[in-house]
Amino acid sequence: MSSLGKQGLKKTKKPYVLIAVMLAMFMGAIEATIVSTAMPAIVGDLGGFSLYSWVFSAYLLMNAVTVLIYGKLSDLFGRKPIITIGIVIFLIGSILCGFSQSMTQLILFRFIQGFGAGAVLPMATTIVGDIYTKEERAKIQGYLSSVWGISAISGPLIGGILVEYVSWRYVFWVNIPLGLLAIAGLWLFLHENIEKKKPSIDYGGALLLVITVSSLMIVLVEGGVRLPWDSWQTMFLISLTAAGLAAFIYHEVKTEQPMMPFDLWKVRSILVANAVSLTAGIMLIGISSFLPAFVQGVMERSATVAGFTLTAMSIGWPISATIAGRLLLKAGYFLTSLIGGISLMVGAAFFVFMQPSFGPLWAAGGSFFIGVGMGLSSTAFIVSIQSNVEWKVRGVATAANMFMRNLGTTIGAALLGGILNSRLKDYLQRSEADNEFSIDEVNALLSESERASLSPGLLQTLQDGLTSSLHTVYLVVFIFAALSFMGILFLPKDKGLKE
Repeated sequence: MSSLGKQGLKKTKKPYVLIAVMLAMFMGAIEATIVSTAMPAIVGDLGGFSLYSWVFSAYLLMNAVTVLIYGKLSDLFGRKPIITIGIVIFLIGSILCGFSQSMTQLILFRFIQGFGAGAVLPMATTIVGDIYTKEERAKIQGYLSSVWGISAISGPLIGGILVEYVSWRYVFWVNIPLGLLAIAGLWLFLHENIEKKKPSIDYGGALLLVITVSSLMIVLVEGGVRLPWDSWQTMFLISLTAAGLAAFIYHEVKTEQPMMPFDLWKVRSILVANAVSLTAGIMLIGISSFLPAFVQGVMERSATVAGFTLTAMSIGWPISATIAGRLLLKAGYFLTSLIGGISLMVGAAFFVFMQPSFGPLWAAGGSFFIGVGMGLSSTAFIVSIQSNVEWKVRGVATAANMFMRNLGTTIGAALLGGILNSRLKDYLQRSEADNEFSIDEVNALLSESERASLSPGLLQTLQDGLTSSLHTVYLVVFIFAALSFMGILFLPKDKGLKE
């Protein structure tokens, strides 16, 4: 029986719980849009362009490796205490990020922030799965996705204003009131009846996962930049990644209460949803992390305009998610996801063909189509997964899908950041103007005052290098969009939830 028994269902006030859940999700959503918008200003202030991708990778790594643990803990102890712990840790990390005095400090504090963030989105989504029926979930998932639209309009706008007129540090502190309100709403209106169980936490699996993902991330970010591909350090890290992955899979199959129950993956719809979430996550971070650098550094637009190009993605997401809720009822998971996959490819194609002269509207158009694709596919995946499992594994099943998308964003931030750094390094070394260029020279492009002080020749060289490098990144993004579309073709055919 569901841990939200009859007594719990009578006490739980669904509309208020939904508002609290949406506040928690808004906190995470606005974090993504604001930080991406502020990153050029942060790098301009703290320096260290070569560490750019680590600001995202640090957050995403801890988010990815903790999401499964939180999912398992919520099945044991309930959703409410686990999401509360996550929000508190997230807020502590946010406060510390705002006080960072160096890029190294910011990366460290982003680890803390990510450690808490791992609980927020999967628990919020799971709570909705607990208190609403299968038919209701399709519509409610659209409401949850509207959070991305609200954050899309307010996040980059607030972020751009703070960066231009106050300080980038405040972009981390806007989370504090949101998190506190979400905690208050959940404890006042969500009532769970948890069956007492003996805790069985898969610490071994968690440790193996941290080792595997961390090793892979370091190789992807630093390979060919600080670590030569043929160095013993790189070879060691690749071997450690392979061994860690093999050990993790073996351990999870053998352990009685795994953090990643691979038995769930035997359901084809869950297998496909998780695989496509991985490739879509790589795409998502590729656009949201590096587009502001292109708009500000190459197109020479303001932080507010750069934020607008990402806003388009977050507007497309909730609009399509709301449509997906209705489409799921009439057309089913397959058709909804297929349309989403097509939209992802269209959006990725925009970026492949993008030139600096095309302007921010072209970039915003590509972002919008990516958002539409994510809204359609992710809504279909979550509703499908939650409809195919029972309460006792719904938390970990939902978390597993979130984990795959988070793993995709983690790998994507590292892989695409490594490609950007490697391509930029090669371009600058080949430059006839000056063979002493370093990647961190690009810092000057992200500060309007420093950019104005560059000579025309140097400015052109740096902008051409950044444009060429990001073009390679967007080609890789398109490849993963194609892989996402092909994966969706393997979903089981269905005719809608009403039939």
